[in-house]
Amino acid sequence: MSVGDSNPAAVPSPVQDVQGDDRWMSQHTRFVLECKDKEPDVLFVGDSMVQLLHQYEVWQELFSPLHALSFGIGGDTTSHVLWRLQNGELENITPKVVVVWVGTNNHEHTVEQIAGGIQAIVHLINTCQPQAKVVVLGLLPRGERPNPLREKNAEVNRVLRASLPRLSSVQFLDVGSGFVQSDGTISTHDMFDFLHLTPAGYAAIAKPLHDLLLQLLEETPEESRPILA
Repeated sequence: MSVGDSNPAAVPSPVQDVQGDDRWMSQHTRFVLECKDKEPDVLFVGDSMVQLLHQYEVWQELFSPLHALSFGIGGDTTSHVLWRLQNGELENITPKVVVVWVGTNNHEHTVEQIAGGIQAIVHLINTCQPQAKVVVLGLLPRGERPNPLREKNAEVNRVLRASLPRLSSVQFLDVGSGFVQSDGTISTHDMFDFLHLTPAGYAAIAKPLHDLLLQLLEETPEESRPILA
């Protein structure tokens, strides 16, 4: 696709196994096997933000009951997620909703390239899973104090908020508005390393996301499903 040729953030690529432990590919292989064994209604794909969400209690409380699968790998960029989705992580399943949360690790790319990489992921999901609705989560602020990476993430969100409505069956959800305090700092109460969320941080983003997922699942034409408390 031409966008991939001109945008490095939209070119699918696996992680280079510089450590020699095959860890990344092993995780990908496990995800592909899960596609053959399970029938998710909701699929989460992304980087460590998705990976850590699956490890906290809020996953079991809110998202596991929605028949959700979590395909998150720490450190992934848009290119890595694209490669994984093109190589088996969208096969043998028919999710009703796919949640995409990736982009904060695309340090070497411009705002426009990162947004384009996320748009390429949405396009791929629309092509491979046309029945699925897509939720793109906004990139979170990062760093204890204001910094260029935080501003870049905010700019990516602004581009996505304007551009994603033009794509099919996709919604943008900004879940990061409450993390920056009045003095411009982020608290370790919400992000233990000023990047990754604590249990309290995940609790803050979980409710609006859970509410949206319930809404989207109820809109699907299949059999009605009970509201989960």
